[in-house]
Amino acid sequence: MPQTPIDKPHVLLSHEMLMPLQPLLEGAYVVHRLWDYPDPMTFLEGPGLRVRAIVHAGEMALSRDLLSEMPQLGLIACVSVGYDGVDVPWCKAHGIAVTHSTGLNASDVADHAVGLVLAAWRGIVEGDSRLRRGRWTHAERMAPRHGLRGRKAGIVGLGYIGEAVASRLSAFEMKISWWGPRPKESDYHRADSLMALARDSDVLVVCARPDAENRHMIDRSVIEAVGPQGLIVNVARGSLIEEDALIDALKSGALGMAALDVFDHEPTPPARWADVPHTVLTPHTAGATLDSIPAMVNLTLENLRRYFHGEPLATPVAA
Repeated sequence: MPQTPIDKPHVLLSHEMLMPLQPLLEGAYVVHRLWDYPDPMTFLEGPGLRVRAIVHAGEMALSRDLLSEMPQLGLIACVSVGYDGVDVPWCKAHGIAVTHSTGLNASDVADHAVGLVLAAWRGIVEGDSRLRRGRWTHAERMAPRHGLRGRKAGIVGLGYIGEAVASRLSAFEMKISWWGPRPKESDYHRADSLMALARDSDVLVVCARPDAENRHMIDRSVIEAVGPQGLIVNVARGSLIEEDALIDALKSGALGMAALDVFDHEPTPPARWADVPHTVLTPHTAGATLDSIPAMVNLTLENLRRYFHGEPLATPVAA
């Protein structure tokens, strides 16, 4: 027998970027949209009393104040791989499970990271711009650049994405090292510290999972250790890099190049980057492909189904 609206569980979409999921949810759930309630109290005193699950974009912050006023909430299902906007220990202490789409877009993010490496290191974006501005003449040519073969690549965080990046850069005959706070079995050399990795890298690729302990781990000292000939690539989270220090280093020449898909505040203001040299910037699109997005959505739907049927969750986040 079809469920009536009274029977359907109530779920909440936390952010406008998740709007395309609404028609996929409405067959089985009563769907509420947080952005429809500019006054949080209107939501909490109404639909918030009935919501049992939140479908969430994991990089966006969910406040404890909001969650603590939702008495039936038992699941936060992150469509994303990351869940840094969710206080997982607090949720677990309050009986709220958290799930995510672990590993599903690692290959796509790694592909994008390699694209950023090539675009910046070989001046592909600069070359495109020069040609379009009529600056390709016999008298005015781009200066030649180093190739990647034999250069040193440092990977910060050797999880699914870091491993995939390392594998791809190995195909360019680069020398691969990595660093993370926890040792693990790997065919690649683990540096003694993040600073040691930065000092020994021509290209530093940031792939680490963000948490409360590693905000701005790529600070001014790490940035300057990569140096005036080096490149920093970030496909993880903007919070991992001290962005003001990065911009200062690019302007002063203390850092050679940067290629970023993620930013400290998103969307990042274009004026912030207008006069910053030697950068390649993309709008947080590394993991968003026509292959990975359906897989992440389907896994989110499966976690919801399992939760409401009392089954073990497919991809719970450990506290």
